[in-house]
Amino acid sequence: MKLGIIGGSGLTHLRNLTVQERRVFRTPYGEPSAPMVHGTVGGQDVIFLPRHGQAHTIPPHRVNYQANLWALKESGATHVVAVNAVGAINTAFASGSLVLPDQIIDYTYDREHTFFGNSPEPVTHIDFTNPYCEMLREVLRRGAIEAGIDLAVGATYAATQGPRFETIAEIRRLERDGADIVGMTGMPEAGLARELALCYASVAVVANPAAGKADGEIDLREIERFLEGGMGKVRALLEHAIPLLYGVSA
Repeated sequence: MKLGIIGGSGLTHLRNLTVQERRVFRTPYGEPSAPMVHGTVGGQDVIFLPRHGQAHTIPPHRVNYQANLWALKESGATHVVAVNAVGAINTAFASGSLVLPDQIIDYTYDREHTFFGNSPEPVTHIDFTNPYCEMLREVLRRGAIEAGIDLAVGATYAATQGPRFETIAEIRRLERDGADIVGMTGMPEAGLARELALCYASVAVVANPAAGKADGEIDLREIERFLEGGMGKVRALLEHAIPLLYGVSA
């Protein structure tokens, strides 16, 4: 087995990754966001891919999710931890905290969301009842305990189109729908991973309260500050979770 890590906003590189090589990859769906970075974390082999590119230049609605997941699969990844920056709809989630979602609602549009759309083969339906890999979620939960990091387990992720933030009315709608956090990159990534039979889980970093959940407008400087602290927690979490994952799958 091999773990792929998809870095989101605030995580364009892993400081605790010992790089062995970078591979440019081309897929039937175009080029992924960046070269595949092969290396080790805690002595275990991993593949790292920054979702928004090495310089964070690709907006959420322009990410080539198909190419990214295909490239990870073809590079040998069997499990994928995706890191997603989110806003908190549920006020129990403070800025800078980590959340392990267990459900997702897709509000995106005009994104290539399946590998089966143009196939001459019979129509393929995948089960998406539980969109995240339970085994990998449990490993991440245990890794957080070992690292001494608070990780909120269980939340519904609302995936919106972006790249703009939502209005107060939109957040109210998402809240009525049962969403706890909101981000722009959770879909179609999770669905594509399931189509490729990848064991996929997300670690969401709360960057800010969603629109209307705090006084004033969303402050990008505050987002950057909380992302920096949150991503430090993600790195520590991965250092503890990766050895557990390889032990579980050995």
